[in-house]
Amino acid sequence: MADNKRALPALALGAVSSLFLVQNAQAGAELSAGVWWVYQYVDKSDFGGPNSAFDADLDRETGGNFADPAFILYADDDGGYGPWRFSAEARIGRGSFTDVNNNSSGDTFAMHKAWIGYEFNDHTLLKVGKSQVPFGWKTVNFWPGDGLQGGYGDQMDVGFKLSGDAGDFHYDAAYYHQDDWGEDSTDTLDDNGHWGTSDSYRKLKTGVLNLDWRFQEGHTVGASVQYGRMQDLTADTASGRKADGEHVAYDLHYLYQRGPWSFKYRFVDARRDFGGLDAFLASDAAPADEEVKTQRHVAEVMYQNRNWAYYLDGGVASTDTRNNDAGDVQFYAPGIRYKYGPGWLYLEYLWSDGDIDANGDVYEGNFNAVYVAFDFYF
Repeated sequence: MADNKRALPALALGAVSSLFLVQNAQAGAELSAGVWWVYQYVDKSDFGGPNSAFDADLDRETGGNFADPAFILYADDDGGYGPWRFSAEARIGRGSFTDVNNNSSGDTFAMHKAWIGYEFNDHTLLKVGKSQVPFGWKTVNFWPGDGLQGGYGDQMDVGFKLSGDAGDFHYDAAYYHQDDWGEDSTDTLDDNGHWGTSDSYRKLKTGVLNLDWRFQEGHTVGASVQYGRMQDLTADTASGRKADGEHVAYDLHYLYQRGPWSFKYRFVDARRDFGGLDAFLASDAAPADEEVKTQRHVAEVMYQNRNWAYYLDGGVASTDTRNNDAGDVQFYAPGIRYKYGPGWLYLEYLWSDGDIDANGDVYEGNFNAVYVAFDFYF
């Protein structure tokens, strides 16, 4: 939990689709911006200590802290370029959900997304650049709701994605050449810390397929699959940085939406085979076995009433990795969201007895915390 929670006190605060857009002087482009930060109070943590951001004893002494501010810039087309589309989001600050040791900038500045698209018709769009990986569904708020989805939740990778609709069906077919910009970046911002590090391994050459079927009013079922390679970044020579590892994951999901109620469920079966990554397997960062296998069940229920939303995320994860004796781990995260006008306020609590590490495996560790998040868009 210590490794993959460097950015966890910060929350993904608000959906880009709900921004208040400010019209740019140049026709066809829309610009907007925002700020966010979070107050956190750690109630219980196995990851304390004088240099830890998760020290329960310290928070009991100080009463918690306000942390992780960020300034965000958004740019989107407004349909003024014919069939061409674009979207970009840049974040600046400690609350960017980025890891300076593993991103492409080496700082708290990062690009969450940046893609150019071509719309063949009203139902088919091709995107090139960094975009959302079409794999299952996303939680109402990145953290703490993302929980045990780690590595398969809010993924943003670099490549090509074709999306379309045909009647009651929605489909996505994508190829992602790498998970972030550059030769060794493993940071996808919101979902960082689950796909290695810049000096261990990274994900690349990944194909993704997703199909959703709205079989009845308010009811949708779907399936996603992704398969790709993993590259050894531990070796200090180019010839040693082999891309012989493999990763594969399957997702089955169900979504319900009727009136103020919504419900989501997903099952993820994931496997990572590090065989062939000799330098990485010989390092201290190596997993318990060269083949890591996990299963996750995650659900979310939400009720909305005017400007208020009440929701609960929860899940359980288990490991089938040899030499990993971790038991099943759980989490739950109740929350309240209030839309006050130009932004949202979130009050959330996290209880967990384990998490997902950088190799995609399960480990045990107690962590409880309260978060109050603030954002403002203009």
